[in-house]
Amino acid sequence: MTAETAVLRDDLVSEMNDLGRAARAAAAELAMAGPEQRNDALKAAAEALRDQSDKIIAANAVDMSAAEAKGLSAAMLDRLLLDSDRVEAMALGLEAIAEFPDPLGRVLEERSRPNGLQIAKIAVPLGVIGIIYESRPNVTADAGGLCLKSGNAAILRGGSESANSSGAILECLQAGLRKAGLPEAALQRLPTTDRAAVGIMLTMSEDIDLIVPRGGRGLIERVQQESRIPVMAHLDGLCHTYIHGDADKEMATEIAVNAKMRRTGICGATETLLVDRSAVESHLPDVLKALVSAGCEIRGDETVQAMEIGTSVKEAVAQDWDTEYLDSIISVKVVDGLDDAVSHINQHGSHHTEAIVTEDQTAAQAFLNRVDAAIVMHNASTQYADGGEFGMGAEIGISTGKLHARGPVGADQLTSYKYLVRGRGQVRP
Repeated sequence: MTAETAVLRDDLVSEMNDLGRAARAAAAELAMAGPEQRNDALKAAAEALRDQSDKIIAANAVDMSAAEAKGLSAAMLDRLLLDSDRVEAMALGLEAIAEFPDPLGRVLEERSRPNGLQIAKIAVPLGVIGIIYESRPNVTADAGGLCLKSGNAAILRGGSESANSSGAILECLQAGLRKAGLPEAALQRLPTTDRAAVGIMLTMSEDIDLIVPRGGRGLIERVQQESRIPVMAHLDGLCHTYIHGDADKEMATEIAVNAKMRRTGICGATETLLVDRSAVESHLPDVLKALVSAGCEIRGDETVQAMEIGTSVKEAVAQDWDTEYLDSIISVKVVDGLDDAVSHINQHGSHHTEAIVTEDQTAAQAFLNRVDAAIVMHNASTQYADGGEFGMGAEIGISTGKLHARGPVGADQLTSYKYLVRGRGQVRP
């Protein structure tokens, strides 16, 4: 490291420490704010998003142009794109979060002890949350809104591809904070897109209470390896849809196409289709033809490759069963019943979202019980793996771990708890 590089790093460390201290102070103030004040900030931020829609879309156009020049895939460009409908969706999301019950102060447990002590377990903010995400700029609004609702300060680090878009959105959130009389430092972003800032952020255990990484496996693995702060991981979405032998054929076809092709670049998109051997002749041709008609490339095992569907099927190699395509590509495998399907999913899935299509309620219940994933579905598209669709208003991500929170992470999941103990002079014998 040269002397000049060392000075630059020292300057960045100092700037990051200032950011952390400001966030910590803002978190203390935010935790004491009443729900009306926090909700006012959310509503004001939604209003600012609408007022600044043209500015946000113009900033996004700069990001899109740079991303296209880099050669990003169509799916990644779709994740990055903002238009008037998506800006309005962000505003509606903030308003929906404002309407939800206050997650703070909830009495989670309450008991009276024989000695007269009254013990209550109540929900409190986590404190300061560091959120690292990649190209989807709408995460700025979702994450910022949920942290604000739950009384947490947030330090945001969006992907470099969405820097201009995310910055314009953050300005609207901060405008909402100011209008409600809350500290602007409650929602901040890293001062640079330099990856070195992320490394520094992961060491700031005195000022940050939780790191939430949302992105590809490379990002998650880096954060888990380097962080000195607890991590709530949002791993990749290697999701499966399993067509059981007793599936309704029309339903199976419609679900498979939607689960893969509605939006291929989201973490809830199905990447592997499993089909019972007993359903190969009856169900599989129509499903494959519908996928191909929708523009999907099929990669299949030997049985699938032999199907006559009017186009060639590529060979699925071992790597395909472990690949999150985030594109118009799907792996298709024939399995020998429920046990084989569950075994494949538990071996190759990312514990995100898995679905079974069947009219057999016994088989469905067995699948729901035995599959190890944050979200397990019966007769529904994996694309419903979304906090908004779960009635949470929005989400920071889908937690694929098993500690603290699992599945969609909304405002309630961004709280911890403390015990309040009330006595009348008791002393312990």
